[in-house]
Amino acid sequence: MSREWSFLTNHGRVLLCIARDPGIRLRDIAAELGITERTAYGIVNDLVGGGYVHKDKDGRRNRYEIQEHLPLGETVTRERSIGEVLNLLVGARKPRPRGRPRPR
Repeated sequence: MSREWSFLTNHGRVLLCIARDPGIRLRDIAAELGITERTAYGIVNDLVGGGYVHKDKDGRRNRYEIQEHLPLGETVTRERSIGEVLNLLVGARKPRPRGRPRPR
């Protein structure tokens, strides 16, 4: 019997959901990934708290913006930015200028 596994952590998978749809709802993230809404909420808060995602209110919903210029936290991939890795996983995305964080 083989177990299901993934190359990406749930944090990475949530980041991909946000990259595909910056206005995605937590319930949609949870449904797509097979996790609870509470888990999705915790992961999004981890990403926001770590500075990797910026969250803005848009009416009753949230919109997310990935801070693509930031390096990944892993030592093996530290030379790559989040945006570079997302481009590989999501497909061609319009590149943002490096080293220019979003103004708050």
